[in-house]
Amino acid sequence: MSTSMELTAAAPAVPAVADNGVWLACIECDETFAPFAEIRYTCDHCDGLLEVRYADPPTFDDFEGQGVWRYAAALPFDEGVSLPEGDTPLHHVPRLEEEIGIKRLRVKHEGMNPTGAFKDRGMTVGVRVAQELGVGRLACASTGNTSAALAAYGARGGMETLVLLPAGKVASGKIAQAALHDARILEVDGNFDDCLDIVQELAMAGEVYLLNSLNPFRLEGQKTIGLEILEEFMTDHGTYPDRIILPVGNAGNTAALYKCFRELVQSGALDPADVPKLTGVQAEGAAPMVEAIEEGNETIRRWPDVETIATAIRIGNPVNAPKALPGIRATGGTAISVSDEEITDAHRALAGEGVGVEPASATSIAGLRKLRDHGVVGADEQVVCLTTGHLLKDPEAAFEAGNDPESVPDDAEAVLDHISE
Repeated sequence: MSTSMELTAAAPAVPAVADNGVWLACIECDETFAPFAEIRYTCDHCDGLLEVRYADPPTFDDFEGQGVWRYAAALPFDEGVSLPEGDTPLHHVPRLEEEIGIKRLRVKHEGMNPTGAFKDRGMTVGVRVAQELGVGRLACASTGNTSAALAAYGARGGMETLVLLPAGKVASGKIAQAALHDARILEVDGNFDDCLDIVQELAMAGEVYLLNSLNPFRLEGQKTIGLEILEEFMTDHGTYPDRIILPVGNAGNTAALYKCFRELVQSGALDPADVPKLTGVQAEGAAPMVEAIEEGNETIRRWPDVETIATAIRIGNPVNAPKALPGIRATGGTAISVSDEEITDAHRALAGEGVGVEPASATSIAGLRKLRDHGVVGADEQVVCLTTGHLLKDPEAAFEAGNDPESVPDDAEAVLDHISE
C-alpha cells in the first residue's frame, strides 16, 4: 500500500498535473492525473482507486458559512449543486449513554439531510463535477439511498438520471424518492454488487457518468461529516471524540473520514494523537470488511450471497475497502458484525430517545453495545455513533419494529377504559 495512505503530518508533493491546486492520485502506484481533463474512476496504469488531492490541505480557520459548502476550502469547488445539505445534529442520548456505560455518547444523525441520508453530501460535489465534465446522463447502482440522492441532485442540476436497483431488495420509501425525482429506475435480477458491475461497464463504455462511491469526488463531500463532528464536538466539549463508530456498506464513509483526518493532520490543524478511532459495523449476513479485519487480510473476499434487514448495507463487495481498511488500522480502530436481532434492538433503543433511523443506521449503536460488552470500548471513552438514514427511508421496517395499532370504540369513555387496562 502506498505510504500516502498512512496517517502522517507530511503534505504530499504537488505534481505538474495539478489544476488550481487539485489533482487525482492513485492510492496504489501514486500516478497522478489532471482532475477534469477527462473522465476516469480508477488508475489508467494499475486500475487502483483514485483520490482527490490538494496543494494546500485545509485548517479549521479556512472554514466559513454553513452546510457542506462551509468546507469549500477542503473541496474541489467553491460551491456545488446544493439543496442545501449538511449541518446535521449531534444528538445527546442520555439513556443509551448510561445503559452502555461510557463517559459520553453522541449520535450524528445524517438522516436529517434533504433526501434523508448522508449520500446528499457526496452528490452535491459529484453532480457539480459532472457539470464541469460536461456529461449528460448520471447513473448509480443502489440499495436505495444513493438512488434517492442522485435523483434529487440530478433533478436539481437538470440532468438525466439512471438508477439500477436489486429487484425486490430496496425499501419502498427509497424507490418512491427516486421515482418522484424523475429517475429512470431499472430493477436488476441480482444483488447490489451485480448492479454495480453493470453500471461500471456502462460507465467505462462512456454511456453514463458513474456516481457511486467508486467515484473519488463523491467521498470529498462525505468527508465533511468528519469535519462537522470534530468542530461540533470540540465546541460542545472542548475535546475531540475518542472513537467514531459507523455502519459499513461500500465503506465510503470510513474512507472519507480517514481522508478528512489525514488532510487535517497534513495541514497541522489536527494532532495525530487526537485522531478518533474509526470503527466499522456490518450486519452478520454481509460482513466482508469485518472478516478482513479479524483475519488480518489486506484485501476483502467478495461475499456472493448477502442478507440482512439492514438493506442499506446489504453489500458483499465494498469497493472502498482498499481505502477503508488502512483507515481502520491506522487510527487504532476495529470492525465488528452484529445480528439482525441486535440491529432491531438498537433500532428501538434509538427511537426511544426520539432519534428515528432506518435499520442500517442502528448498526452503529448495536456495534457499540457489543464492543463495550467485549471490553474493546472502555468506560472512559467519548464516542460518536453515525446514523446514516432517516426512519422513513424504510417505513416497513419501522412498522415491524414498533408497536401494533390497537382498535378502540368510537367513544371517549371506552378509550379511557382501554388505556387504563
